Amino acid sequence: MTIDLPRIGPAVVTFGVFDGVHRGHRHLLEATALAAAERGSRPVAIVFDPPPPEVIEPGTTVSRLLPVDLVLERLRGAGAGEALTVRFDGALREMAPEVFLDALSPSIELRAVTMTPDSAFGHRRAGTLERVSEIGAERGFDAIAVAPVEVSGARISSSQVRAALGAGDIATATELLAARPLLRGTVVRGDGRGRGLGFPTANLEFDYTPALPALGIYVGWVTVPARAVGPHHPALVSVGVRPTFHDDARVLVEVYLLDYDGDLYDASLSVELGDRLREERRFASVEELVSQMQADEAEARSRL
Repeated sequence: MTIDLPRIGPAVVTFGVFDGVHRGHRHLLEATALAAAERGSRPVAIVFDPPPPEVIEPGTTVSRLLPVDLVLERLRGAGAGEALTVRFDGALREMAPEVFLDALSPSIELRAVTMTPDSAFGHRRAGTLERVSEIGAERGFDAIAVAPVEVSGARISSSQVRAALGAGDIATATELLAARPLLRGTVVRGDGRGRGLGFPTANLEFDYTPALPALGIYVGWVTVPARAVGPHHPALVSVGVRPTFHDDARVLVEVYLLDYDGDLYDASLSVELGDRLREERRFASVEELVSQMQADEAEARSRL
């Protein structure tokens, strides 16, 4: 069996989900690039998509720190000469580690595999660092251990970043990611209430399940490719259920671009998140809500 990949040739390979491409992922990519340079080969990152839990536990949805195309883009920026997706499905789940590594041929000629000591892949997670070392000794490639990056004694992980976001702790999420948390969505028509209140917002719809921060109001920066906006246009970002007007639990992401008046419908917005200004709350009247929104805007301008 082979895995359909473009012809790459000699390579040092690392693989995983790489959600968010956080500092730990970047460290692994740096080690992969160094090992590849030492072996006259290309550094390659293979991204499993969809995330394995969605296949292993049907019905599970993994919220993502980045859509997969941005994961690939950031991996390339972090040192991967090639960043590729491999579909994770039932057949791949059942592969023994040696079968998976053999299936990379003939597209990839393995020179080394980089892994953290606690990572594993393949059927029943049999592809430990020790097992990959044994396979490599038989097939002529190296297994390279890369120490995980820790903050305050804890290994950096995508779950750790999600937890920080869920607590509204943007500063910690940014530290772990070495980048601001980012959401990317398409502007769709809402109920127009924001414009009627003097705060026209862009309502975002997502083609992936984003890892959202705690409900509340945030400062942010918006980039709109192919539009006369940005890069990094200052904005207020609302993540919430709009309790002053609605009783359902549907969470919406709305973006108010400061000092911008234009049509953004159907545009793709990249939204970088900054400080959380306040939690979401229900107001007794529309006038009270507008007064608070004006205060939010003033505070955002002072911070931005």
